[in-house]
Amino acid sequence: MTTTNGTTRRTVLAGAVAGAALGAAAGAAHAAEPAGPHVGILLYDRFSLLDPTGPAEVLSRLPGATVTMIGERRGPVRTDTGDVSLLADRAVDEVRRLDVLLVPGGSERGTVAAMENPVLLDFVRRIDRHTRWTTSVCTGSLVLGAAGLLRDRATTYWASAGYLESAFGVTYVPERYVVSGKVVTSAGVSAGIDLALFLAAELSDETTARGIQLAVEYDPHPPFDSGNAADATPELKALALRLLADSQT
Repeated sequence: MTTTNGTTRRTVLAGAVAGAALGAAAGAAHAAEPAGPHVGILLYDRFSLLDPTGPAEVLSRLPGATVTMIGERRGPVRTDTGDVSLLADRAVDEVRRLDVLLVPGGSERGTVAAMENPVLLDFVRRIDRHTRWTTSVCTGSLVLGAAGLLRDRATTYWASAGYLESAFGVTYVPERYVVSGKVVTSAGVSAGIDLALFLAAELSDETTARGIQLAVEYDPHPPFDSGNAADATPELKALALRLLADSQT
């Protein structure tokens, strides 16, 4: 009887310890669960490097936020120059919901291929159903257009403005970023940082967004006043496009 009671006491004690351990583990897992927004950035072959990385730098600083690079499949995805790749940590079929979806731009070949890829377009449409914000940088807006998500007004890379209007029936607005409902499009490459700061304020508050801007020291004072296509000469525009074309694979 004594042995039985001792065994019982040991069994109960072991069960209590196990239960406490499970409870602590569950609590730790709950505590580790990100409290902030879930941001997903879609990568596809021949994307432009700053398009996803600029916004990722900003949005990853939001308290509790997670930023995930997503590809058609897991693994490295090569940029439009062919010199650099980013790692897609998740495949599109592994992602169910996001608070923010961001689609970068890329070379002409890369963007067109993405626009014609049913797997990527189905992913964009599916995720958009539940996002708080569906966004793009540069020619990523053309991918959103191909997915049927553009309405009314949008922006894109300056050289793609005419195509944006003719193909998708929206008004091109030459601003750094344009808000149309929950869809936010930004202009070329570096404008993705402006977009991300807007999102940071919307997902948290303006003070936090201002703090992030200072944290990443985003205070551009370029040495040349030649970043606005509206003020550029035809010769400079031609040079810009040739430099892009010559650097892309």
